[in-house]
Amino acid sequence: MTTDTLQVQKVRHAIKIRRLTVSRVTDLSPWMRRITLTGDDLAGFLSASFDDHVKLLVPEAAGAVPSLPTIGPNGLVFEADKPRPAMRDYTPRRYDAASNELDIDFVLGHEGPATDWASRAAPGHQLGIAGPRGSFVVPTGFDWHLLIGDETALPAIARRLEELPETVKAIAVIKTVADDARIELASRCALEVHWVGGSADAGADGTVLGPVVQALKLSDGHGYAWAAGEYNEIKAVRGLLTDRLGIDRSRIRASSYWRKSAAATHEHFD
Repeated sequence: MTTDTLQVQKVRHAIKIRRLTVSRVTDLSPWMRRITLTGDDLAGFLSASFDDHVKLLVPEAAGAVPSLPTIGPNGLVFEADKPRPAMRDYTPRRYDAASNELDIDFVLGHEGPATDWASRAAPGHQLGIAGPRGSFVVPTGFDWHLLIGDETALPAIARRLEELPETVKAIAVIKTVADDARIELASRCALEVHWVGGSADAGADGTVLGPVVQALKLSDGHGYAWAAGEYNEIKAVRGLLTDRLGIDRSRIRASSYWRKSAAATHEHFD
């Protein structure tokens, strides 16, 4: 292995607006629901990275037909005389071109239009999606992979673990609101999982993930750390990764998937 083979890649994609239909609804736990989508518009869908996100175009009510925009020279263009759909970022959990299916996993304990829609979704209901607009591709060939997050990061973590080869090691640190929010994680690699309860004792940084991350023993060799979740928690975790675990900033990808003080936020700390 050389460091040349461990370079991350940023890939841009052409944006397409897709109108999709719910084909299945599967409860993975009392706190997470998988919505399987299909439709002719799904043909050619591409998601090159486990932490990609698509923009969901959520109708005003489950069962309603979403009013979808067109793509103009300056971005999305919505019809002025029709209800504008709410837009939220979600991870493409699984795409199967052969069966023409796309899975999106929703955390049910959060408030918001996408969660409300998923709580009531049924086969035949429609949803719009746009993207992914781009992918941040992290090679699977690192000797070890550290994955950290809360329930909102579980779809990306689970997808990544399924992608990793048996020749590498992965450590996952996952915060859940309750024990029954934990889901089964499948992987071929050597896997070490630390489940952290949302009511666990917080560390000096005020987070419950912090003490677990700080106590980790990382393997030798080249590694990569990925973290996503609530803004303040992931910001603190990112500091621990560099200051306490000594991971170079170029080997860290940290993102805020949501923020207690604001709705519809998604940003990277890189």
